[in-house]
Amino acid sequence: MANNNNTKNLNVPNLRFPEFSGEWKKKHLSELVGDIKDRISTSSLSVDNYVSTENILQNFQGVTLATSLPHNTNVTAFRKDDILFSNIRPYLKKIWYASYDGGCSTDVFVFRNSGMCSAMFLYHLIANDKFINYVMLGTKGTKMPRGDKQQIIQYVVYLPSKLEQNKIATFLSLLDSRIEAQIKIIEKYESLIKGINEKLLINKKEYTTYRLSDICEIRSGYSGTQLTGTQGLMVSRIETISKHCINLDKVGYVKPFDSSADFKLHIGDILFSNINSVQYIGNTAFVDREYDLYHGMNLLRLIPRKIVEPFYVFLLLNTAKYKIHFQSICNKAISQASINQTELGKTVIHIPDLLYQKQICQLYNSLYNKKNIENLYLQALKQQKNHLLRQMVI
Repeated sequence: MANNNNTKNLNVPNLRFPEFSGEWKKKHLSELVGDIKDRISTSSLSVDNYVSTENILQNFQGVTLATSLPHNTNVTAFRKDDILFSNIRPYLKKIWYASYDGGCSTDVFVFRNSGMCSAMFLYHLIANDKFINYVMLGTKGTKMPRGDKQQIIQYVVYLPSKLEQNKIATFLSLLDSRIEAQIKIIEKYESLIKGINEKLLINKKEYTTYRLSDICEIRSGYSGTQLTGTQGLMVSRIETISKHCINLDKVGYVKPFDSSADFKLHIGDILFSNINSVQYIGNTAFVDREYDLYHGMNLLRLIPRKIVEPFYVFLLLNTAKYKIHFQSICNKAISQASINQTELGKTVIHIPDLLYQKQICQLYNSLYNKKNIENLYLQALKQQKNHLLRQMVI
């Protein structure tokens, strides 16, 4: 590709296929898309072709099947090759290039190519961070921000010839296909881990029966007032373990206190979400290294005793069996549910001998490590795609 960083011609991208030359033409999005007024009855739709803000996936990852659809009403009709944009919380980057005809909710904008540019090139103009950042500048509302359609269609874009558009779109779409393939590889690892989890961790006659309080010390977190800044001691919060791992971007801070050593988290500890929405009760995270992190409120800390392998306990608590158990014993309130320490400690646990626990943990660590490597490669692919978007599209 040709590098145009030093060109005096402003309306060209930094990176360009060498066979093309000439300036790109300035346009507004309103010139590239039509105003969609087509309607369709939900009686003609199914969960297979109904799209709402709920089933468009984040980060430009497509759509999944709808869980439900409205009854006896008309919704916006979309066609194959339209671009659907979820207008609630635009920062979630829910944008999809339609691969079939269907209908969508009112909070999903439909961009239909007017014919001035390649449909897939138009998609890459919209499905990128530059467009999302522009939309966020005009949003209204704080808790559930929505984009302003009149502001959105004034978005400035630059167009090359149709031939160059198609070549750029094809190139970027190949990267998208590789990213999709990488996501499937990771999903297969996750499926394998889950399948083996349920098979290896089922109860057997030779297992010993304990209560959770027999094999783990269960502690509450520090309940001191959290600071507004980022000074002081880092403490865990509910959000810290939302993805089943320690996320240091989602921690709080407190002033140093006398008994802080008693609350410091160490390798092998398990954080357990005992106050949360019902579906998230029982979320856990394994402390896999020394994070210089302290145990905060609204999470319980499980400290496995020497009769068990800590990572084995973490795996066991994440099986479907125990997830269902925790959701069944929690106290349900209107806004959240909870499990107290005593009730959690009564949970019946079936444990094999320590050698077998270690063997299972070794198998899992091998699979987790492979999955993490694939995740790193996925992130590298996404970074490459974002870099090329910035360089190849104005």
